[in-house]
Amino acid sequence: MELGQPLGSVIEGSLSQGLAVRLHPDVSVEDMRVGKFLVVQGRRSRFFCMLTDVALGTASARILANPPEPSNLFLQEVLAGTGTYGTINLSPMLMFTPKDASVPAVWSADRDRQGPARKSSKATLANYQAQSSADVELLPVKTIPGHFSQVYDAAERDFRVVFGWADDPHRRNFVIGQPIDMDVPICLDLDRFVERSNGIFGKSGTGKSFLTRVLLSGIIQRRAAVNLIFDMHSEYGWEAMSEGKHFSTVKGLRQLFPGQVQIFTLDPEATKRRGVRDAQELYISFDQIDVEDLTLVRGELNLSEASLENAIILRNEFGKGWVNRLLSMTNEEIQDFCETKMGNKSSIMALQRKLTRLADLKYIRAACPHNYVGQVLEALDGGKHVIVEFGSQSNLLSYMLATNVIARRIHASYVKKADRFLQTKNPSDRPQQLVITIEEAHRFLDPATARQTIFGTIAREMRKYFVTLLVVDQRPSGIDNEVMSQIGTRITALLNDEKDIDAIFTGVSGAQSLRSVLAKLDSKQQALILGHATPMPVVVRTRGYDSQFYAEVGTTAWEEMPDEPLFKAAEIAKADLGF
Repeated sequence: MELGQPLGSVIEGSLSQGLAVRLHPDVSVEDMRVGKFLVVQGRRSRFFCMLTDVALGTASARILANPPEPSNLFLQEVLAGTGTYGTINLSPMLMFTPKDASVPAVWSADRDRQGPARKSSKATLANYQAQSSADVELLPVKTIPGHFSQVYDAAERDFRVVFGWADDPHRRNFVIGQPIDMDVPICLDLDRFVERSNGIFGKSGTGKSFLTRVLLSGIIQRRAAVNLIFDMHSEYGWEAMSEGKHFSTVKGLRQLFPGQVQIFTLDPEATKRRGVRDAQELYISFDQIDVEDLTLVRGELNLSEASLENAIILRNEFGKGWVNRLLSMTNEEIQDFCETKMGNKSSIMALQRKLTRLADLKYIRAACPHNYVGQVLEALDGGKHVIVEFGSQSNLLSYMLATNVIARRIHASYVKKADRFLQTKNPSDRPQQLVITIEEAHRFLDPATARQTIFGTIAREMRKYFVTLLVVDQRPSGIDNEVMSQIGTRITALLNDEKDIDAIFTGVSGAQSLRSVLAKLDSKQQALILGHATPMPVVVRTRGYDSQFYAEVGTTAWEEMPDEPLFKAAEIAKADLGF
């Protein structure tokens, strides 16, 4: 059986530090790139590894002290491979172990070359998929290969076994990208992705919004969950500007999935100017604002601890209408209130003065004739994906206040639904999985406020109430460590700040080797994915968000699929609900 041309031999290593490999003389060290995937063929198991470092070695210190002249190419070639050589460090991620102990974990390169892209028959493809998963068992790495084990390029079938197939009828797999040096799809298991909170991180300009749109499109297309997206900069709904020298736009989720996505707007005028004609208006009344919401925006409103304590006294006295009551109180009424309820007059007057800023927000009303948040809930219950656009109301005060108010009420509704489902055990009572997407996540989840905001609660509760977060942020170091440890899958573009890099690897084993991989990412369209939805850390070239993506993922592409995959998806959904 063929494995291709060997690249090098294992010369030393350990389970904790990884493997050191000496490259063969005919292999150029320049062909080895950090993040590349290689396999090491042991006697019984095949080790799937990530390349984490590249180095040069010499057999003698005399060569370093007296290197050959640049013009002496003959001596350089004589030394190459013997006196001088290249080395690479590998981090083993998974082991392929044959289910039949008498069969080595090796397969033919000829069979690899007959991959699914070259198969015309669905039956043949299904057979190939079955062979990929049935021949070997994927196990965590608990040992290492012996000395002089040979190292090879990872083949297409290796990737298929590890990351699955995009059209696997048993899982909702979604192609997120490709390895940096191969044309093989890397899939995320969306069922595992949505059952925990997740994060998309990267410094400004690395394409976080584009990557978020790709992921949300996959969740919508594969019907893995319903989405509630708080769109701070109006980038996800109808259309958005693409990055580059020339002006152009890309489609939003509403254009890709017109019958499945509903837009609510906090600034109807701005939304209409952008060409969206059927967005629903959304307003928030003062009686929907609680002290918890003010705690989140205390920095934006410059509220003191004393003001918040007196806000609690006011709420306990006047109930839901405490903000309206406070704003209408005269100095004499405040004085009388403080004398009878042990309040602080100066703190209450300062609170009154600062809350008048809220009346300037376009979406704030003293009272609302309709329950607008209830309309959002009805859309989500109906299987619609909801995007809340902020338009010109995208400053931090406006974004943080509205997001917390809406999310708190929706979470409370889901808690009731989850409790009812646990009581009745009726599949029809099971809430549909909800993913809430927020930007500038460190503003909601910083250590000072994470325990007091609804988003900190959602992140810690994880899937208990069928609500999870998708946080998008360029400063993961600003997020509370406890919350970061609950992030199931982390998709990280390039980061430069050491604190941010440390935060990404909170609670991750083998983080040291992955740090070098993250530091070497390109600034565009590359990301390191690790966590719950993928069997091992992987560096990918992310999918482009372009016309090809629209054709493959949009509603038209989904509706034109053969009936058989759709029936399979329906069977998966029934199985998930316990039918």
